[in-house]
Amino acid sequence: MPKIVSFDRLLMGIAVASSLGIVYAIGAQPRMPVTIGLLQKARAELTATMPTKGGHRERALALVDQAIAEVHEGISFAATR
Repeated sequence: MPKIVSFDRLLMGIAVASSLGIVYAIGAQPRMPVTIGLLQKARAELTATMPTKGGHRERALALVDQAIAEVHEGISFAATR
């Protein structure tokens, strides 16, 4: 007679399998999430400065936003490999 798995055990198994996939994805490129955090901190610092920088602050914010997007794209790309 086949053994029936409880719903709780099934959910636990799904959670464990999912977390292993996340750990693998992050473990394969551990510096990428750290990089995003650093870029977000840099963006916060730029945002907190006075806007009187001749447009350079705004361009720097745009470049930081672009860098954050590129890191996310890199993570997504690596996840498909």
